[in-house]
Amino acid sequence: MMYRIKLSPHLGRFLINNPVRKTLIFLLALILFSGSLYAQKTDKFMGEIVNYDESTVPAYTLPEILLTTKGERVKNTSIWEKKRRPELLALFEEHVYGKTPGSFDSLKFMVTNEKADAMQGKAHLKEIKITAWNKGNSISFPVILFIPNKQNKPAPVFLLINNRSSRNTDPTRVEKSTFWPAEVLIDSGYAIAAFHHGDVAPDRKDSYQNGVLAHLFPAELEKDNGMKAIGVWAWAASRVMDYFKTDKEIDFNKVALVGHSRGGKTALWAAAQDQRFAMVFSSCSGSTGASLARRKYGETISLINKQFGYWFNNNYKKYSNDVNSLPVDQHMLIGLIAPRPVYTTNATEDRWADPYGSFLSLVNAKPVYDLYGKKVILPKDMPAVNSPIINSAIGYHFREGKHDLNVYDWTNFIRFAKLHF
Repeated sequence: MMYRIKLSPHLGRFLINNPVRKTLIFLLALILFSGSLYAQKTDKFMGEIVNYDESTVPAYTLPEILLTTKGERVKNTSIWEKKRRPELLALFEEHVYGKTPGSFDSLKFMVTNEKADAMQGKAHLKEIKITAWNKGNSISFPVILFIPNKQNKPAPVFLLINNRSSRNTDPTRVEKSTFWPAEVLIDSGYAIAAFHHGDVAPDRKDSYQNGVLAHLFPAELEKDNGMKAIGVWAWAASRVMDYFKTDKEIDFNKVALVGHSRGGKTALWAAAQDQRFAMVFSSCSGSTGASLARRKYGETISLINKQFGYWFNNNYKKYSNDVNSLPVDQHMLIGLIAPRPVYTTNATEDRWADPYGSFLSLVNAKPVYDLYGKKVILPKDMPAVNSPIINSAIGYHFREGKHDLNVYDWTNFIRFAKLHF
């Protein structure tokens, strides 16, 4: 977008001759540059036009969440749980995330390091090694866990799928990060755990298979509906859940799963499959996370498959340029978490993740929560910035800032958990 400015002769001479002209010119340029950013309605990425103009979002019809593929209307939780829910789960497995192998040979947990007085005595640190075996092969990955010491009963726990630097979850607490503010959670009475996604499936298209897939489930790599990276990360989250069941300091019935960006996509998929997760928080998860695919705003199925096709099964590529034939959309993924509480977020500087499309997913998942009689309070319009929806089984906030997971997010996660736990 090009802007042209015509200055009056008087203003022109003033800018040239006045001693503060450099400052004024700089400020004028900054204003114009900022205006061009906010006015920009399209971008180009990987050879495709990226739409940021709400007025050009195409008309679309979402597949009905409470209508089975045979045309039966879902009128109660019995029909939902016996027919529609398994049907939707199978559709996501077949067409998007891949089918998770149902079994493996064995699982072992080992506490490799322990410190009873971590965080100046506030927390009990445990570093756990989880090892899984299948058909003679094995793979291990580490988990970091802090449990508050001032507890007279098992503690509820937040588990983060860490898709950023492993230093974010430094067990020594020499390095701290707002991405995983462990001290804040401990001070609030919650245990806090994390595993790094790269330890089970490296986040690269040329090496994602060199982890759980290569060691335990190599056959999945040859299947068009076989799980890929996101499926592996979700699988690992469930193995941490297996560990929690063995730890008497953890309240196994109060485990909240947290993920950001690709981790946020994974958190939704993991919670949809594994109903042992009592609550899920998905931060800025965007395309194939919380955002509706059919809106064609920001990152599309085509763009995400071009850049990160290894996250999803091979079948998903068929919908890159034919989204309307996809038998599911992301409101259905949210619905699969019902009746458990779910909370998603977006940020003002993250149009790529389509904040409005994420909010609309929640609105269109509400009918499933209604079947269970759950209290869902969502406004008709997009919530105002920094106005979190807490007192609802489906929570949401749209905050200031960039694509990130920060203390503002965690503070609202804690508020939501305290209400619903």
